[in-house]
Amino acid sequence: MVGVAVCSSISSVKALWESRIKRKKEEQDEEEEQRRRRAVRGGATGRLSVGVWEDRASLARLQQKLQTEDGRLVLRIEQEEWKSLPGCLVQLTQVQEWQIHRTGLLKIPHFISSFQNLLVLDLSRNGVTEIPREIGKLTGLRELLLSYNRVQFVPEELSCCESLERLEIAMNRDLDHLPDQFRKLKKLQHLDLSMNDFTCLPDCVVGLPALEWLDMGGNRLQHLPEDIHRMEKLHTLWLQRNELERLPDNISRMDSLDTLVLSCNRLRDIPSLMEDMSKLRFVNFRDNPLTLDVALPCRKTKGEEDEEDEEDDDREMFGQEFMKMYIQEARKRAYAVLNMHCVNQSNDEASH
Repeated sequence: MVGVAVCSSISSVKALWESRIKRKKEEQDEEEEQRRRRAVRGGATGRLSVGVWEDRASLARLQQKLQTEDGRLVLRIEQEEWKSLPGCLVQLTQVQEWQIHRTGLLKIPHFISSFQNLLVLDLSRNGVTEIPREIGKLTGLRELLLSYNRVQFVPEELSCCESLERLEIAMNRDLDHLPDQFRKLKKLQHLDLSMNDFTCLPDCVVGLPALEWLDMGGNRLQHLPEDIHRMEKLHTLWLQRNELERLPDNISRMDSLDTLVLSCNRLRDIPSLMEDMSKLRFVNFRDNPLTLDVALPCRKTKGEEDEEDEEDDDREMFGQEFMKMYIQEARKRAYAVLNMHCVNQSNDEASH
């Protein structure tokens, strides 16, 4: 009986200690879990605090870039590294003009649509690859300048910027197409598409009713549309460094045109009808393989050899005066060929 009592006592003690050990372990596990949860909450709060302070610092830095120019609030950042724009920028929606140049900016943020007061968006000389579709919500935007970037595609939503008057997308290299909806830009007056990869003048550009100034130089244009005269208000047309081999006769019906630059193309002739373009003041045919070799007569007398000719600009070789002389010479030669043909035909008839 004594042995049984001893065994029972030992079992009770063992059970008691096991119970205490288990309870202690559970308490330790619970404390560990609480510490872990506190650490997670503390870390999240710490990160949130860091994020808040970063936003405040970025906003303060942006506010230092604000200037007032001509009564307009301008955000100006130049030659600093801003590859992206922080979301806290939406707190400055009263800004009317962005001037962000040479910052390495890679993307126009989608929250650009929040800036309903924006009149000018100038992001020239950065690394922007895309115009976001949200741009179409800026119905009051007047100028969009994206020259010297890497834009390859113009979204049709850009045509919703109904107030746009000036658009510059020069030197984006791979850009070769515009959406047909582009013709909806009824107020667009100034368009720069130079140094891209266009092979033809887009019909949607020809259909722009208010267009006055167009630069398509440095592309791969091979021809101009026959109905180019639809551009009724165009006064300046830059077409240098393309691959044009001929000009359509209807170019002579562009009644508002006063500046036409055609240097460095593959033109063989000048349409005779261009002689009647009374408003054309400046034209340049330099570096074209024209069929006729025409040179302007020298106006200087012997006593003026050492003097500067004040009319040099007006008489620039391959300019307006050259164009008229070339057309007259071409007409003379055409008449001469025609007369020769008539004489030969008369001689043939007489011999029979």
